[in-house]
Amino acid sequence: MSPLSVIEIAHTRVARESLWLRGGFPDSYLAENDKNSLALRKDFIRTYLERDIPLFGSRVPATTLERLWTMLAHRQGSVLNAAELARSLEISAQSVTRYIDLLTDLLLVRRLPPYTVNVGKRLTKSPKIYLRDSGLLHALLGIENSVQLAGHPIVGVSWEGFVLENLLAVLPWRSSVFFYRTAKGVEMDLLIERADGSLWAIEIKRSLSAKVERGFYAACEDLKPQRAFVVYAGDDRYPIAEGVEAISIRGMVEELLADNLMV
Repeated sequence: MSPLSVIEIAHTRVARESLWLRGGFPDSYLAENDKNSLALRKDFIRTYLERDIPLFGSRVPATTLERLWTMLAHRQGSVLNAAELARSLEISAQSVTRYIDLLTDLLLVRRLPPYTVNVGKRLTKSPKIYLRDSGLLHALLGIENSVQLAGHPIVGVSWEGFVLENLLAVLPWRSSVFFYRTAKGVEMDLLIERADGSLWAIEIKRSLSAKVERGFYAACEDLKPQRAFVVYAGDDRYPIAEGVEAISIRGMVEELLADNLMV
């Protein structure tokens, strides 16, 4: 069963914030309180590491995999650097890659590939890494409630990963997804390449105001997307620049679902 998404819960900010904090596992989301929800997720992590993963034939030491999983949580939304992780874990970069492959196959981690079509710029060529469930991300970091989350350094990229997973769950048929980053720092959080080859550009912001940096507009100049959106934490939809709309996470999900019906 797929995790809960923003279109499957009450259409309120409180419900959305709770889903982000607790993640999409129904037992976690529906727990009596945040403390019980966190305990359920910690039990899930422990059981998965000690019992479930070995059932897949993996011989990865549970302690090593837990350390890697936690390190990835601290690096949520960052470009993968297997060599750096390997040094910290005192294992080979090949082992790190293999363990991340395992976490990816188990739908716990997502690799978001870079967009590398030739635009005459030096582009980042390594993928970004995200923990797919925001609740598990927060459990690995020991974040119990919304107050702790709001003050944590991970808050922005946690929201980014939460939005990303909700959008990719309703991706139109035969679409591909990427991020875009040049060596000079021109960046776009999410680029959707649709079946007809056209591009949708998406920037993700945690704030209640849909302001974006110049790098997003520069990326749009490089890529010439058909449509461009800024997904932010508010509920209104409005234009913020020529060809760029501010939109809520739920609104963006509904936009993708509508596009899916037209394909």
